[in-house]
Amino acid sequence: MKTFLILGAGTAGTLMAHTMTKKLDPHDWQVIVVDRDEKHYYQAGYIFIPFGMYKPESVIKDKKSFLPKKVKVIWSDIHMIEPDKNQVTLVRDKQVIHYDELVVATGVDIRPDQTEGMLGGGWQKNIFDFYTFDGSVKLAQALKDFKGGNLVINVTEMPVKCPVAPLEFVFLADWYLRKRGLRAKTELIYSTPLPDAFTKPSANAKLSDMFRKRDIHLEAEYAIGSVDAARNMISSYDGREIAYDLLVTVPTNMGIEAIERSGIGDDLNYIQVDKGTLQSRRWPNVWAVGDTNNILASKAGSVAHFQHEVVAKNILDHIAGKSLEEQFDGHSLCFIESGYGKAVLIDFNYDQEPVEGTYPLPGLGPFRLLNETYLNHWGKLVFKEMYWAMMYGIKVPLPSKMSTAGKKISSHNRQGEAA
Repeated sequence: MKTFLILGAGTAGTLMAHTMTKKLDPHDWQVIVVDRDEKHYYQAGYIFIPFGMYKPESVIKDKKSFLPKKVKVIWSDIHMIEPDKNQVTLVRDKQVIHYDELVVATGVDIRPDQTEGMLGGGWQKNIFDFYTFDGSVKLAQALKDFKGGNLVINVTEMPVKCPVAPLEFVFLADWYLRKRGLRAKTELIYSTPLPDAFTKPSANAKLSDMFRKRDIHLEAEYAIGSVDAARNMISSYDGREIAYDLLVTVPTNMGIEAIERSGIGDDLNYIQVDKGTLQSRRWPNVWAVGDTNNILASKAGSVAHFQHEVVAKNILDHIAGKSLEEQFDGHSLCFIESGYGKAVLIDFNYDQEPVEGTYPLPGLGPFRLLNETYLNHWGKLVFKEMYWAMMYGIKVPLPSKMSTAGKKISSHNRQGEAA
């Protein structure tokens, strides 16, 4: 009996478990899933909790209810991953699992400890994150208590999970404060290491215009160096200081510490893979799916969905001794909540920037790309139910590769090859 081992039962790991249990012969293969947490969190919902738009309990379900019955599930943290020995050692009872194929889908963790002073006296007092369940819940109370002043949203460094989420936060904060009559009393500041609001020029033009219209101050190319909680001040490496009354941080995102201990990742504990096949560059029977790989695509749920279909096909070909023909194109589909009951939808890949058009049906939509609409907002809300359906193994008909049909594409908005 051969072992197909999946580390992580989040979005990517659960999708892989459903697909591979259907594709692999159960007489020949045992599928094992390892995860440290028995609860599954709909992380895209964290953005809504601080503003009272979602109840915290609505984003939590039991992971075991999603995983196929044929899968053996082990709840444990990971101690060591040793691809040279085809084995993984767990923290629980130091159990060693030998595998024939390994999928790493362990996601990323926030690491506020990587910024000097971030975990000082202000942490979860007037410094909060919204990238964790606990952080988003505590931030909700902090926003209720907020009476005005400097509200600073700081992105520590890229890449981060769902790179549009910090933008969503600042737009929703603007709306939330206006509804409470506090916007005139608040300086809303968005500081980012990027040279502008967003990485893709075509989308950045739209988003930057929204910043201007809503009087949101953009502090670009801001590489935070330290936090001085005693003075309520953040400082960049080039000496710029920004005072805050409430600091909302997007801390450094890193792969899990077991990847660092095992010496199989890069400086941020991401596993290096071929960007098309998602096969490890060092070990042919190791694959990294979702947030934990190093490809230059968004670390978002939609991307994990698009990736897993490619990886499944390539794994089956690898097992059969065939060449890997299936290629992931970097497809990303992101709803950007913009407040006031509206959202912007962007669809792009490695080579193609976001452009105007319709999705998913060419010419019909119903969603409008690179436009701020009420229907796009409802699309984001509906996606939550689609997400839970996918976790139960129900196939959602969203093609993994980006289609150019129904999109206004010209030569100037092709962004070229991403390394």
